[in-house]
Amino acid sequence: MTASAGGVGGGGNRRGGDGGRGRRGGLGSRGGLGATSAADRRYPWIALSNTTLGVLISAINSSIVIISLPAIFRGIHLDPLTPGNVSYLLWILMGFLLVTSVLVVGFGRLGDIYGRVRIYNLGFVVFTVGSLCLPFDPFDGGNGALWLIVWRLVQGVGAAMLSANSAAILTDAFPANRRGMAIGINQVAAIAGSFLGLIVGGLLSEVDWRLVFLVSVPFGLFGTIWSYRSLRETSARIPAKMDWWGNGLFAVGLTVLLVGITYGIQPYGGHSMGWTGPWVLSALIGGVALLVVFCVVESRVASPMFDLSLFRIKAFAAGNFAGLLSAIARGGLQFMLIIWLQGIWLPLHGYSFEDTPLWAGIYLLPLTIAFLAAGPASGILSDRRGARVLATGGLMLVAASFLGLLLLPTNFPYWGFALLLALNGVGSGLFSSPNGSAIMSSVPASRRGVASGMRVTFMNSGSALSIGLFFSLMIAGLASTLPSALHNGLLAHHVPAAEASRVANLPPVGSLFAAFLGYNPIQNLLGPHTLAQVPPADAHALVSTSFFPQLISGAFHHGLVIVFTAAILMTLISAFASLLRGGRYVHDEAGATASLAAAGAAQGSVPDARSGSGTASGAASASASASASDSDSASASDGVTGPYPSEVDGQSGPVIPAPGVR
Repeated sequence: MTASAGGVGGGGNRRGGDGGRGRRGGLGSRGGLGATSAADRRYPWIALSNTTLGVLISAINSSIVIISLPAIFRGIHLDPLTPGNVSYLLWILMGFLLVTSVLVVGFGRLGDIYGRVRIYNLGFVVFTVGSLCLPFDPFDGGNGALWLIVWRLVQGVGAAMLSANSAAILTDAFPANRRGMAIGINQVAAIAGSFLGLIVGGLLSEVDWRLVFLVSVPFGLFGTIWSYRSLRETSARIPAKMDWWGNGLFAVGLTVLLVGITYGIQPYGGHSMGWTGPWVLSALIGGVALLVVFCVVESRVASPMFDLSLFRIKAFAAGNFAGLLSAIARGGLQFMLIIWLQGIWLPLHGYSFEDTPLWAGIYLLPLTIAFLAAGPASGILSDRRGARVLATGGLMLVAASFLGLLLLPTNFPYWGFALLLALNGVGSGLFSSPNGSAIMSSVPASRRGVASGMRVTFMNSGSALSIGLFFSLMIAGLASTLPSALHNGLLAHHVPAAEASRVANLPPVGSLFAAFLGYNPIQNLLGPHTLAQVPPADAHALVSTSFFPQLISGAFHHGLVIVFTAAILMTLISAFASLLRGGRYVHDEAGATASLAAAGAAQGSVPDARSGSGTASGAASASASASASDSDSASASDGVTGPYPSEVDGQSGPVIPAPGVR
C-alpha cells in the first residue's frame, strides 16, 4: 500500500475502524474506495502472525538463559561463583535486557521516519545473525563468556528492532474496534515468552547448552524470509531528522544507570552489597543526571526521539506508568520464585540441585497457562468494554496473589502454590493486553513507532530494574538472619570453628546465586578440603538436599516478606495509575486529518498524502460514528492540553500539529 492510501500516518481514509466506521471500504481498503481485496482482508492477520512470532522469540531469548546458565557455564568451563566471574554471570543475564531497553525507542523513531516494516525486517536479520553465532563459541573460560556476552548484545539489538515496531505495525493494520484483540495476542506472546523461555531453556540445556541458542535460528530464518515477502508499509513516513543528541544521552544515561544497579548487588569493601561503592554511586548519580539532561533536550528539539508531548495524553501516561511498575513487580516475582523452588522447595522434595532448574520451569507452568488463557480474552473484551476496568482489576488480582505467596509457608503444599500462580497469571493477562492496546490507540498514527518504542522501553527497563531491586531486598533480608543460622548449623556438624565463621561472614549473594543457578550452596562454600575434615556422616548431611534448604528457610522467608511487600505496594500504585487513565481513548485519525487540512488551507497550502489528507465530510462522518462509545468511556474532559484536546464521550479528536508546528 502506498503512502497515499491513508491520511495522517496511513490512518485517514484507509481504516474504516479508526473513528470512521461508517465509511465504505473499512479495513485495508485503498483510500476507502471500492471493495476490499482478498489480499487486503488477509493482511492484518499476516501482520499479526508475523509480529507475534517476532516478539515471541525475542521474549523467549530474554529469559531462556536464566534456567540454562548452569549448563552454559559448565560448557565453557567457567565457575560463575568465583568472585572475579560474577560479572560474566550478570552480563550474560542482563546484557540482552539492557540493550533492548536502551535502543528500542530509537528504533521506534527510525521506524516512523524510514518505515516501520523496514526496521522490523532488519531486526529479524540482526537477531538471526546473533543467534547463529552464539552456539559456535570457540573459546573457554572468560573469553568464552565474553563471546556469549557480545553476541547476546547483538541479539538484543535485533530484538529491539522487532519489539519497537511490532505494535505500531499492528496498530496500522487493524481498526480501532479490533486492536485490543490484535495487540492483546501480541502482548501475550511478549510476556508469555519470558515464562516459556524458562521451560525451553531447562529442557534444551539438559541435552546440550548450545541448543539453547541454536533453537532460535530456524525461527529467525523463517521469520526473516516471511517478513520480507509478506509485510508492507501501510503508513506514511514522517520526514524528520534523527535526534542524535537525544539518542546519545538516553543510551549513555540509561546504560550507566542500569550498569550501576547491576553492580550494586555485588559485595564491596566488607559490605554485603556495593551500593556505597564509589563506582556504583557515580553510575547512579551520573545516569540520573544524564537522563535529566536528556529530558531537557527532548523538550526543545524539533523532532525528539522520546516524544514527551505524548505524556499530555492521560491514557498514554497512565498506561505507561502502570506498565513500568507492573514490569518491576513481575520481574521480581520471576526471580524470587525460581530461587524459592531451586534453593528450597525442590531439594526438600528430593530433587537434586542439578535437576532443579528444569523442574522449576515445569512447576511454574500454571502461571504461563493462566496468562495464555487470560491475555487474548481480555484483549477482545477491551475492544468492547475499554481498558480501565479490566486492567485495574487484573492488577488487583496480581496484588492478591502476592499477598497469598507472602502468607505461604516456605515448604508449601503445591496445590496452594499452583492456585496462586494461576491467579497471578490471570491478573497479569487481564492487565497487559488492554493496557498495551489502550496505549497504542491513544496516540496519533505518525507517533506510533516512537510510542511503541517508549512502551517497550518502560517494560524492559522495569524488568532490568527488578533484578537489582529484588535481589537487593532479598540480600538485605538474608543479611540480618542468614549468618547466625549458617554459623550454628555448620558448628553442629563439626565444621571447624574458623571455617564456620568464614562461611557465615561471606556476603549472602554467594548463597543466593548458588541457589539461583541450581548449585549445592554448602558444597560450593565449604569445598572438598573442608568436607574431608569432618566425619563422613556429617559431610554427607552437609551436602544433602535437605540441609541447606532447612537452614536457609527461615532467613529466606524473612527476605520473601520484604520482597513481596514491596511488590504488593508497587502493584497497588500501578492499579491506581490504571484507574486514573480515564475512559476509552481512541485517537481520531479522520479528525486529525481534517485539522491538518484546515491548517494547510490557513497557510495557503493543502497538506499532501505524506503529511495527511482528508475531507471535512470524512471528519464529520468519523465524529458521528464515534458517538457509539463503550460503557467504560468517560464523558468529561480529561484535562489534556496543547496539541491533544480532551476526550469527549469516550472518543477523542486530538489534533496532530501541522509539519513544522509544535
